[in-house]
Amino acid sequence: MKKKIEKSAEAPDTLHTAHRELQKKLRQAVMLLSVSHKLAAIDSLDEILEVFVNMVVSEISGERGSIFLNDSGTGELYSIVAQGGFKRQIRFLNTSGIAGDVFKSAKGVIVNDVYKDKRFNQEIDQQTGYKTNTMVCVPIVTGKSEVLGVVQVLNKKKGKFSTDDIMLLEAMTKQAAIVLQTAQFVEQMQRSRAQEMEFLDIVADITSEIELSTLLRKVMSEATKMLHAERSTLFINDAKTNELWSMVGEGIDMTQIRFPNHLGIAGAVFTSGKSVNIPYAYADLRFNPAFDYKTGFFTRSMLCTPVANKQGRVIGVTQVLNKRGGPFTDEDESRLKAFTAQISIALENAKLFNDIQNMKNYNDSMLQSMSNGVVTLDEEGKIITCNASGLHILKTKAELILGKEIAGFFTGQNSWIIEKVKQVEQSRSAEITMDAALVFEGESVSANVTVLPLVSGERKKLGNMIILEDISGEKRMKSTMSRYMDPALADQLLAGGDDILGGKSTIATVLFSDIRGFTTFTEELGAHGTVSLLNEYFTLMMDCIQAEGGMLDKFIGDAIMAGFGIPIPYDDNEDRAVRCAIAMMKSLWQWNLKRAGNKMKTIDIGIGLNTDTVVSGNIGSPKRMDFTMIGDGVNLASRLESACKQYGARILITENTYNKLHGIYQIRDIDDVIVKGKTKAVKIYEVLDYHTEETFPCLMETSGYFREGRKAYHSGDWEHAVKLFRESLKLNPADKLSEIYIERCEKLKASPPPGTWDGVWTMKSK
Repeated sequence: MKKKIEKSAEAPDTLHTAHRELQKKLRQAVMLLSVSHKLAAIDSLDEILEVFVNMVVSEISGERGSIFLNDSGTGELYSIVAQGGFKRQIRFLNTSGIAGDVFKSAKGVIVNDVYKDKRFNQEIDQQTGYKTNTMVCVPIVTGKSEVLGVVQVLNKKKGKFSTDDIMLLEAMTKQAAIVLQTAQFVEQMQRSRAQEMEFLDIVADITSEIELSTLLRKVMSEATKMLHAERSTLFINDAKTNELWSMVGEGIDMTQIRFPNHLGIAGAVFTSGKSVNIPYAYADLRFNPAFDYKTGFFTRSMLCTPVANKQGRVIGVTQVLNKRGGPFTDEDESRLKAFTAQISIALENAKLFNDIQNMKNYNDSMLQSMSNGVVTLDEEGKIITCNASGLHILKTKAELILGKEIAGFFTGQNSWIIEKVKQVEQSRSAEITMDAALVFEGESVSANVTVLPLVSGERKKLGNMIILEDISGEKRMKSTMSRYMDPALADQLLAGGDDILGGKSTIATVLFSDIRGFTTFTEELGAHGTVSLLNEYFTLMMDCIQAEGGMLDKFIGDAIMAGFGIPIPYDDNEDRAVRCAIAMMKSLWQWNLKRAGNKMKTIDIGIGLNTDTVVSGNIGSPKRMDFTMIGDGVNLASRLESACKQYGARILITENTYNKLHGIYQIRDIDDVIVKGKTKAVKIYEVLDYHTEETFPCLMETSGYFREGRKAYHSGDWEHAVKLFRESLKLNPADKLSEIYIERCEKLKASPPPGTWDGVWTMKSK
């Protein structure tokens, strides 16, 4: 009876508990239904996240909650955190931390002591200043099993998190998932549209710029902002030098950087025409950290894309460094490609404008620096420009001539110039008047007057140009004298007045050159052909001599005698002479290619150089003079030129010249020799810089064996010397000098010289 009474007492409690559970489930069901309704009524993703977090924290009875959404473009989970009056994002890889583990596994977890869990990322607490003790975290999964992110609740207010909390959270996230996905999609669309509008504004602003340096700054600035990077650089290819270049800095501190267009990552992108996206720069072998070391900038990530013109030719590369918040994405690469495609036209226009501006500045500078007067006319005969020399010759000022009709300025005795201009307009060919008489402001001027037509690339008439060469007084004399002697010598003679006879001792480098087998040429070509050949040959050689500031002493038949250091000395006379000799050989070989192509005989020459004290001056009589050089130094240069035949060489120099050279050349020590007519030995060297791999294969290796062979020869070890010279011949069978030394060594082995061997060879002939 007692047991029945106890059972009846428990029944109301059981019913009461069941009733409470039912009410709780009904309330949760209502709450779950309200989740999607509440969130669907909100437009902003930020507000949806904020409302949903508050609902989750309230229902689970936690202190704080967070929602992390997945960014599929960067592979990161991000959460929006309010700080003061603005919001910022917390981002981390979607594989790290407890949240990353839940995202990847799509399974909820409860962690009762987060600091003992290895997955927990303490940096989040450090960034927010909040201390996390316990946590429940579940994935946000759509109806199609797509994981959008995770939601986590921190620090249960009473007790610990339970499996009921996980189940409730999962139910709430299922209700919110579709709204979150839709809001995220809408936000991405809005952001893409905003980026697109911003992109169009940027492109419109940049493509309107035509000044190259300003365009470069704008492109680099906008690319940096557009891709949220720390730095960007636009490199342009210089087709003339095969270099990539760019401008860095601002204002007067702006400097140009250049490097070969095949080096580094930028060079790889330029040559391949393919983009490169490097998340970790220092892990890529193509990355050159030298610039980082120099500037103190640390490169983490890099995106580099080619810039191609409308013909598809790569004209440069755009390089963006250090994306803020992670590596560059495929979307970043697509945006940068689209950006560079749009700016390429503006870039080519700016380059064209820059080239034209440089050409204009160059032409203006050239005109102003010219000693000849230059006057330009438009199609209507108005004077457009007149350089400084022109104003001086015409005895006028710019404001009195510019914009005037030519007929109103060239009047009276000068009116014949107008007739010349009319003839040029009709014939479209130049008119030259030598030694013409002009009068300006009552003063007579002698001038060579040239009238030229000005036409565009399409042969359209632009106007005319008048060139006035003032040949009055000394200038006329100099112009005449320069046809017969070096211009520098003509200047010296004119400046010397009556005292033009005499001489002085000076240190100079003397050059002798001579054509090999010239007698055969004269017999085959005859008088007319010989003169024609020499005129063409001497023109080539004179260009080389004058380019290095040398003075032609005289032509001796087919030989040339020139000096470097007279009448005007330079600090590098010896280098000038050696460079001249090298240039003479290269010019000769180029000329020989043309002659061979025309089935004409090629010619060869020998050149000898010596630096010594010579006597130079005007030698002769008041009626006939000759500026020349005399002395032992001149004779030795002539002996060396002849010695080229014996050594199978083309350029020989003495130790006097060699010891004073400043530059670096391909030179080898070939002998210690006593030349004909001398008693003292002189060391001579062969210059090889004019050779190519084809004309002198394995030059460095051959020279090395030859050098060691010379040492053995000089020490009297002729057997070893022969072996070394033969090694030299293996590398270059055409090296006649090695053959000569093998023959010498064999003779010396067969008949050793008496007394002490000093390695000196006596030349038996000139």
